[in-house]
Amino acid sequence: MALHFQSLAELEVLCTHLYIGTDLTQRIEAEKALLELIDSPECLSKCQLLLEQGTTSYAQLLAATCLSKLVSRVSPLPVEQRVDIRNYILNYVASQPKLVPFVIQALIQVIAKITKLGWFEVQKDQFVFREIIADVKKFLQGTVEHCVIGVIILSELTQEMNLVDYSRPSAKHRKIATSFRDSSLKDILVLACSLLKEVLAKPLNLQDEGQQNLVMQVLKLVLNCLNFDFIGSSADESADDLCTVQIPTTWRTIFLEPETLDLFFSLYHSLPPLLSQLGLSDPGNYHEFCRFLARLKTNYQLGELVMVKEYPEVIRLIANFTITSLQHWEFAPNSIHYLLTLWQRMVASVPFVKSTEPHLLDTYAPEITKAFITSRLESVAIVVRDNLDDPLDDTATVFQQLEQLCTVSRCEYEKTCTLLVQLFDQNAQNYQKLLHSPSGITVDKAIQEGRLAWLVYLVGTVVGGRLTYTSTDEHDAMDGELSCRVFQLISLMDTGLPQCSNEKIELAILWFLDQFRKTYVGDQLQRTSKVYARMSEVLGITDDNHVLETFMTKIVTNLKYWGRCEPVISRTLQFLNDLSVGYILLKKLVKIDAVKFMLKNHTSEHFPFLGISDSYSLNDFRCRTTFYTALTRLLMVDLGEDEDEFENFMLPLTVSFETVLQIFNNNFKQEDVKRMLIGLARDLRGIAFALNTKSSYTMLFDWMYPTYLPILQRTIERWYGEPACTTPILKLMAELMQNRSQRLNFDVSSPNGILLFREASKMICTYGNQILSLGSLSKDQIYPMKLKGISICYSALKSALCGNYVSFGVFKLYGDNHFDNVLQAFVKMLLSVCHSDLLQYRKLSQSYYPLLECLTQDHMSFITNLEPPVLLYVLTSISEGLTTLDAAVSSSCCASSDYIVTYLFKHIAEEGKKPLRCREATQAGQRLLHFMQQNPDVLQQMMSVLMNTIVFEDCRNQWSVSRPLLGLILLNEKYFSELRASLINSQPVPKQEVLAQCFRNLMEGVEQNLSIKNRDRFTQNLSVFRRDVAEALRSDGSTEPCSLDMMS
Repeated sequence: MALHFQSLAELEVLCTHLYIGTDLTQRIEAEKALLELIDSPECLSKCQLLLEQGTTSYAQLLAATCLSKLVSRVSPLPVEQRVDIRNYILNYVASQPKLVPFVIQALIQVIAKITKLGWFEVQKDQFVFREIIADVKKFLQGTVEHCVIGVIILSELTQEMNLVDYSRPSAKHRKIATSFRDSSLKDILVLACSLLKEVLAKPLNLQDEGQQNLVMQVLKLVLNCLNFDFIGSSADESADDLCTVQIPTTWRTIFLEPETLDLFFSLYHSLPPLLSQLGLSDPGNYHEFCRFLARLKTNYQLGELVMVKEYPEVIRLIANFTITSLQHWEFAPNSIHYLLTLWQRMVASVPFVKSTEPHLLDTYAPEITKAFITSRLESVAIVVRDNLDDPLDDTATVFQQLEQLCTVSRCEYEKTCTLLVQLFDQNAQNYQKLLHSPSGITVDKAIQEGRLAWLVYLVGTVVGGRLTYTSTDEHDAMDGELSCRVFQLISLMDTGLPQCSNEKIELAILWFLDQFRKTYVGDQLQRTSKVYARMSEVLGITDDNHVLETFMTKIVTNLKYWGRCEPVISRTLQFLNDLSVGYILLKKLVKIDAVKFMLKNHTSEHFPFLGISDSYSLNDFRCRTTFYTALTRLLMVDLGEDEDEFENFMLPLTVSFETVLQIFNNNFKQEDVKRMLIGLARDLRGIAFALNTKSSYTMLFDWMYPTYLPILQRTIERWYGEPACTTPILKLMAELMQNRSQRLNFDVSSPNGILLFREASKMICTYGNQILSLGSLSKDQIYPMKLKGISICYSALKSALCGNYVSFGVFKLYGDNHFDNVLQAFVKMLLSVCHSDLLQYRKLSQSYYPLLECLTQDHMSFITNLEPPVLLYVLTSISEGLTTLDAAVSSSCCASSDYIVTYLFKHIAEEGKKPLRCREATQAGQRLLHFMQQNPDVLQQMMSVLMNTIVFEDCRNQWSVSRPLLGLILLNEKYFSELRASLINSQPVPKQEVLAQCFRNLMEGVEQNLSIKNRDRFTQNLSVFRRDVAEALRSDGSTEPCSLDMMS
């Protein structure tokens, strides 16, 4: 549609629809019109019209948005035009300092973008866009409003320079950011600090909003300077491990001057509460203060802290602050993490302190633990009575806090243990009274249950703390005292089932059992542990065999009675899975009656969660895989080659499959069949995952083939559009294809490997053809409906190709087309996926690129036979994958490109030498060579990406990158010379000779072949080259104009 904005009025209507309109269709139309306005040749004149004559702030915002998009284009406007836009905006905001803040912000963002993207642009031997600081100084000499605008410009510029735009080469971003850091950032920080000193020096009228705003903006500017990513680590702010600011060496003097730090303390005291945001009663301020405290221990050793004169007073104040914070549990709950981190790290350091000065942690750590325990118990009544969100429901936070507390709680453990015993006994008695009282007030019962749940979590935590802190026999005995009480509670709760049940207590019990397992049940523990002394008196539990019996009884009870409760079932099964991992434990477990019962009775009659009724959501079926993995591990202990035992174990699944066969043939109850098949696929995947020996896997294969695998095939055909059904079946197939522990190396006389591959081929082809019939899907549907299934198919195919149990040459020899068909399905599915999705969806890229690596390694004849557009698609995807941050993906891309380049290089080297019988291989090589001659930029792009990675990026897989690079250089020497020349010429004259020497050294001693010895030589040279080039480029980039766009 052609857009003719005749008048200002029409543009203003567009703004109204875009920014404050409530009608969705009008807004979508307005967005389309905006895009067309940006593309139209009169965009700049319309923006000027809106800025100069617009009657609303939204008109000015629209102009700023258009300008921002215009200057951010990949193909930039001419330099003169960008200089004009920048000067126009600077004059505009200078002449109208009282514009609405969001308009000023949007216009300044345009200036920041122009400055960043044109940082290295030169006009008349001058960097045209670096005069910004000189321009800002003019603003700082004007009124308060002008000062504010000047500070915002610097603040936005600093933020923009730090912002990584993933649509552009990251090397270019680092080069600009580094140059800005070295040439301007320090001056900006010094300027900001001098402005703050002026604020302190003269009594400012901080009741005046303008002056308040100025101080806020200057502080924001200082923060942006300190938040700058100085070394290109792009550290995630949410991860507090990397909390050292890597300031440049030249800044050292600023930070070592005592007045720098004093300045901020003085400001904090002298600014009115409005600016320092009401002290710590503001959640944001309080959160930052907690982070600040946590960093004390990150930056200093406990041994250093105790030597400071004020240490006793400071640690007392921090302890009081922590206790108060814990008592106000509902205020800023996410900040508690930092306080507990501080105490956890302090207590963990106690054994390493050599100083004689007292660390006082034995005084304060028990108080912190006590405050945590009592505050959590007190919170329950408030949560229940006021119907608030229960902190226990946020299990991730609870587990995180408990894991931090476990170290703190073991410091002066006697005090904590005494407190917990007293509280546990008191609450358990109250709970029993409530259970026996006829009225049983529900509110009181809910409060007692909540308190017991917290106490069980806390007991589990302190028992688990034994592994983090030096422990004594007395401590083990105390653990026994506490554990007795939880085991007694388990008996009490289980006798009341199913009437008297509480999910929160059950989840807490499972946490306790898991902590007890990690601490006291295992291969390395002495059998004489004092933990069992008290437990044998009270419960008759004398050693870990008895404990395992208790564990298994509890697991069976949960699976029987909690079938409807997904959280309890999945946590119980996870616990069973963890128990079934160690061999010594497995030997003990199989002797237990509860385990024998499970192995013989794994049906929905005994374990309702294995049922298929409509009351279970399909997602709940996931836990069945975990159940069968653990169960099969237990079966494997004594299975050997006993086929009858295996058949008996598989009986419930045999019955289900026979039922499905009948229903399939009679065409009724389709929904039930679908649910049964989803359950069966998940069960079988669990079984297949645990069968790691050839004999056991063969039993499973003989059980499934040829009777039951075709049923799964028909399921894919019938319900291909329902991921809930196809995903479990495809995942089962992918699991069956995995040659883990060489389990698929069948006997010489067995055709099983080929039979299995044919079944997989049929399933992948069926799914591939059907899924493409769905047509185009919306953005939110494309992954679950299509890409997820494709990624599982690719992963299954990759397992087959590199599993080493199928000889693929046999297929062609006997005229069997299953191998060709599956490769065609791979291509069809691939072409239905756009390039950006390949890298955007991590699971897809992690299955596609390794598969491509297998194909290029062993099946180059298939690659060379691809149609030119398909081959171009594949090679482009490799080129794009080389730049990804995922090291596994980029390494796969390096390997794929290496195989292709090596194949091509060998073909050229051997051309004319081969006898006639190798004609087919020669033709394949000729096809690839012809394609590369038609599309020379494909290999050139790969070379420039790899060179770019080596020279400018943080290259984490240097060995992988070096392998294809040598072949690319030998095939493209002319282009390599151009790349080398462009990099050398882009540098200042003094550096040019150094870089030229680096390139000469790179190829020194490297011959014109791809032998392993020659490659290794090149890899060593490349390592030295990378180091030397980094040294050469490291010095200040601000003296001479230089550009680096090896990727353009």
